[in-house]
Amino acid sequence: MDQVDQWDIAVETALRERDLPRVRALLDERDAAEVASLLEREDAADRAVMYRLLDRDKALEVFELLDAGMRAELFQGLRDEDVAQVFEELDPDDRAQLVDELPAGVAGKLMRGLSPHERELTAPILGYPKNAIGRYMSTEFVRLLPHFTLGDALTHVRHRGGDAETVYMLPVTSEHRRVLGVVGLRELITGRSDQRVEDIMVDARVVRATDDAEAAARQVVDAGLLAAPVTDSQDRIVGVVTVDDAARILEEAEDEDAARQGASEPLGRPYLATPVFGIVKSRVVWLLVLAVSALLTVQVLDVFEATLDKVVTLALFIPLLTGTAGNTGSQAATTVTRALAMGEVSKRDVLAVAWREVRVGAILGALLGTLGFALAGLVFGLPFGIVIGSTLLLICTLAATVGGCMPMLARLVRADPAVFSTPFISTFCDATSLIIYFVVATWVLGIS
Repeated sequence: MDQVDQWDIAVETALRERDLPRVRALLDERDAAEVASLLEREDAADRAVMYRLLDRDKALEVFELLDAGMRAELFQGLRDEDVAQVFEELDPDDRAQLVDELPAGVAGKLMRGLSPHERELTAPILGYPKNAIGRYMSTEFVRLLPHFTLGDALTHVRHRGGDAETVYMLPVTSEHRRVLGVVGLRELITGRSDQRVEDIMVDARVVRATDDAEAAARQVVDAGLLAAPVTDSQDRIVGVVTVDDAARILEEAEDEDAARQGASEPLGRPYLATPVFGIVKSRVVWLLVLAVSALLTVQVLDVFEATLDKVVTLALFIPLLTGTAGNTGSQAATTVTRALAMGEVSKRDVLAVAWREVRVGAILGALLGTLGFALAGLVFGLPFGIVIGSTLLLICTLAATVGGCMPMLARLVRADPAVFSTPFISTFCDATSLIIYFVVATWVLGIS
């Protein structure tokens, strides 16, 4: 048993015995990340007790490490004065995300209790849609004017930088807050004090506050930026988004895609901290949808029941063919969904993607079909080998094409591409592969 496990057990033992001074001492021994990890595994009541035992600075640090859903749950177990204090001390972007998780009445009360300055910083963020990058930006930043000397600029940063989200990237704006460029802190420090900011600034890569959060975050990460200015529709700066925020957005998006590709909804909190009914809720809707859609496969088998009665051997290959079709379609969908997320393809590339997947599917089908032809032909005769080989060629081509196009269609109708991937494609390919199989078998084997 390692030291972390021993520490966890010691905390839980002291908590059961209600030895709160001991719990406080144990929590003080560890850093905020370890405490946050422990809180995530506790039930709501014990989590609130332990949180109230933390000192003020560590409590805020731990709170910021929790996800938004758990923060909202923790709020419900704290006293009103504790809630007001934590809410006041949060960064504006974290505060805005927490508001999304709280009941409207509670959120309104907390917003009204903020100091005027903090309310002024938070209100603009809440004005943007939940999936927009403006919802994740920080309104606490330091901007420079182009006529500042570097000496004046450094003085300005020292004076205003204490509350800023970041000072490693400093936007340079006009008097009317229009972005002209950016200056790195390194260049500001190493330059001559009599130089002007406009002499060392470089072009800024900005994102619009209404841009999709995942797409904007991808731009920041791919460009290797420490931060990027966020502008409104008039090209005036309204905030900055840091690489840390961008990485968190992408991580959440990847978690969501992974869950939906597995036919469930993301839990939104650690597994052990999620109630059993919460896990059931995340899975049951998709299972019902897939169960209903699978009835299509049953209907196909019912239509070709007479064919199966005449050539019972056909039933032996159904699992092979439906499994191959589903896997082929899922592979194509996963590849294209990732390409969409990475910005490697866009909606207008649907024909290029379809043509590429047609060729990929045909090659895969030819390879698998040759193997299927040889094996089935040796065991069940040449005609049966032709049926299996031809079917594999056709279903692989169709499955890859459909699997590649489905995520593109999803993006076209503004849906999540991950939703259209594995679950629906597997069901679709099951039904279509059976139709192709029985049509080919009827024609090749002369079944009437």
